[in-house]
Amino acid sequence: MSELTEIDHVAIAVRDLDAAIEWYRETFGCEVAHREVVESDGVEEALLRVADSYVQLLTPTRADSPVAAFLERRGEGLHHVGYRVADCAAALERVKAAGHRVIDEVPRPGSRGTIVAFIHPKGALGTLIELVQE
Repeated sequence: MSELTEIDHVAIAVRDLDAAIEWYRETFGCEVAHREVVESDGVEEALLRVADSYVQLLTPTRADSPVAAFLERRGEGLHHVGYRVADCAAALERVKAAGHRVIDEVPRPGSRGTIVAFIHPKGALGTLIELVQE
């Protein structure tokens, strides 16, 4: 049985969060379902609901955040994919047991009251992956 239950979100790094929100509103009629500053990650996020998932728009709140580094290196665009899991700790242990590189050794608090852990893109087919437990 798969550890992944569904796609939670697709995260897009942007320089101007309000302009990106407006683009999605004008282009697709999307409205913000949740907006939050995540101090621990140095980002502000806006979640736009798409069916049972989200488009997560991310912008850095400080120059030393990973999203700021991403924008400097690559520019705006796809940052990571978040997958829902029933048990973040168990899913993370499975990844580690398989010998894959992780960013978070243990799950931690995420936005919306979730529990999250990130898997490093090296060893994850070049994609930063976030495990999300609601």
